[in-house]
Amino acid sequence: MNKILLVILGVVVVAGGIAAFDSMYTVHETKHALVLQFGKFVRTASDPGLQFKKPFLENVEYFDKRVLELDPPAQEVILSDQKRIIVDSFVRYKIVNPLEFKKKAVTQINFLQVFGGRLNAAVRAEIGKILLGEMLSEKRNDVMARITAQMKSQAPDFGIEVVDVRIGRTDLPKETAQSVYNRMRSERVAEAQKLRSEGAKIKAEIQADADRQRTVILAEARRTSQILRGEGEGAKTNILNKAFGTDPEFFGFYRSMEAYGNALGDGTTMVLSPDSEFFRYFRNLDGKNRPR
Repeated sequence: MNKILLVILGVVVVAGGIAAFDSMYTVHETKHALVLQFGKFVRTASDPGLQFKKPFLENVEYFDKRVLELDPPAQEVILSDQKRIIVDSFVRYKIVNPLEFKKKAVTQINFLQVFGGRLNAAVRAEIGKILLGEMLSEKRNDVMARITAQMKSQAPDFGIEVVDVRIGRTDLPKETAQSVYNRMRSERVAEAQKLRSEGAKIKAEIQADADRQRTVILAEARRTSQILRGEGEGAKTNILNKAFGTDPEFFGFYRSMEAYGNALGDGTTMVLSPDSEFFRYFRNLDGKNRPR
């Protein structure tokens, strides 16, 4: 009999220990605790420390208080100019109402799918209104502000607070990137050809102007040289005329010496009679023929 009592007492002690252990749970400072009884909400425990519940009847689910990340797969978006880009967006959020989160999302995995789908839909709707070039302008900030406002307005339905929304990366699809590259290359080639044509035109204009100035300068130089040569010839003639009038004999002698200098150069051969008038100053200084 005593043995039976001891067994019963032992079972009671073990069951009491198990019940006592199951009636306690710990709430970490980074967690929310949601107490449920047969799947129905009982209470929320957010204060950190040791907490108590009904053993075997109630169970506890934990939700993180910290900032969490929702990063859905990148998606292809068609812009208003029909260009296609790959957009990778993400959300940073916190669970502020674990009961609403439990009701709406049911599980964390389901929440990531549902809210991630809403994020992608908002990104498609807003980015689809702008042009490709505007993604690199101030309009990008306006687009992000509208997307953020949409996501924050939907956050209370899930018991969360949206901390931040960002577009992490935007890329062109391979075929679009190649098309854009080819278009940019064609534009640069056309621009280079235009610059070459403009340069050739400017070069031709400069060369034509230089040729015109050269022609004018040469013509002026020739005209000036002819004028100076004429003036020199005139002065020379006047001087010679004066010299002839002053001393005809000396003038004749000077002109003959000048003729000798021009005619009797290096290697010159002349066959003339010694009595030739050309050599009259070789016979005597006055240039007159004397009787033999």
